Amino acid sequence: MAKNKRRYVCQECGYKALKWSGKCPSCNSWNTLTETIIDQKRKKKEEKLVTDAIPQQIDEIEITTEDRIKTDFTELDRVLGGGVVTGSLTLIGGDPGIGKSTLLLQTAYNITQQNKKVLYVSGEESERQIKLRADRLKTVNSELYILAETNLLSIIKNSKQLKPELIIIDSIQTIYNPQLESAPGSVSQVRECTGRLMHLAKKEEISIVLIGHVTKEGSIAGPRTLEHMVDTVLYFEGDSNHIYRILRAVKNRFGSTNEIGIFTMEQEGLTEVLNPSQVFIEERPQEVPGSVVIPCLEGTRPILIELQALVGAANFGTPSRMTTGIDHKRVSLLLAVLEKRLGLHIQGQDIYINIVGGFQVNEPAVDLGIIVAIVSSFRDLVVPKNVAVVGEVGLSGEIRAVNQIEKRVIEASKLGFREFIIPKSNLESLTNLDDDLKVNAVRDIREVLDFILGGE
Repeated sequence: MAKNKRRYVCQECGYKALKWSGKCPSCNSWNTLTETIIDQKRKKKEEKLVTDAIPQQIDEIEITTEDRIKTDFTELDRVLGGGVVTGSLTLIGGDPGIGKSTLLLQTAYNITQQNKKVLYVSGEESERQIKLRADRLKTVNSELYILAETNLLSIIKNSKQLKPELIIIDSIQTIYNPQLESAPGSVSQVRECTGRLMHLAKKEEISIVLIGHVTKEGSIAGPRTLEHMVDTVLYFEGDSNHIYRILRAVKNRFGSTNEIGIFTMEQEGLTEVLNPSQVFIEERPQEVPGSVVIPCLEGTRPILIELQALVGAANFGTPSRMTTGIDHKRVSLLLAVLEKRLGLHIQGQDIYINIVGGFQVNEPAVDLGIIVAIVSSFRDLVVPKNVAVVGEVGLSGEIRAVNQIEKRVIEASKLGFREFIIPKSNLESLTNLDDDLKVNAVRDIREVLDFILGGE
């Protein structure tokens, strides 16, 4: 009988080595090679491994709409594409304490309200701990079953007997298959357990949601193939210093990956934010230089954000640059445009940029708002409170078009903004606007400053 072989497997990328080393030759990660025993059983005959699957002509394949389970969370359903698809495998990751377990426990309760069974499997907490949290969140229902277990085979056995509509695994890194000799959380265990759970979801038509730990780099711990195996990957983002939490889809086989859901963390759990635009700008200061409102777009949803800039004389030789919620490299690029195209001597100033509320913005449509906020603070001039600014800025100072401009303007007008600064090339896209709205179409940044800052 063949002997078992020992290999050293990288916990980050899955690279296999014959001997241990401090640094992985594949991904250059340190102290990630762990010893793994590979079972070398006799191979079965080839004919026993062949399945009965045969090719089908694409025009003869019947298409049916996916059955979805509504979570009664409008924000969560939007991110998922309309609800949890029956038989799907979903992975949700996030920083420790961000609210992943809270969100899924509340979701489980909402689904049990529809007379559907939900099995909550916890490998980190006992049944009593989960019951205490459920009492605090007021999410107790007789259709919600709790299983404190880390053995994969026991989980599969109980799932087939109970036949729930939804299974929640908290977390996948704590689950292990006793048929493998590696430790829970290792590459082989995570990959094998996810594969077996995926087979269970497809065969038994059970929706399964996995919670995944996140590394210090912000990615889900374990092999990268984990994200390729599942149907949907969600990230629960937020700052412990802010009450807002953002649920973002980075992979979705049944919907868009551009949608986000916004929640607030409160004493009795997570509450969805149905009108985030009003929340992010309701505390905007009045008559203060350096503040500007920008209509951004996250997926199909327009959101108004407040961007603040603070510019002051540098006390030391090297000026300070700090940004929160926006790429600092983009800010440096726009500062160079201001210096070159407008002649503003601003590179020697301390500059601080902040997106209010802990929101993260990546789209280039905020470029014009950044420039307006910086010049407003630098010249100590106030941007009118009913003006919203949007546009991408090129290296020559030109204002470039942004997508879905009409949706952005309509969202801002609902919250009282009556004047807008938009790119000239977007003007023809505005057709259904109220007569009392004033739209200023500009070609370059100098025209923008003429409109807002009086040509300063």
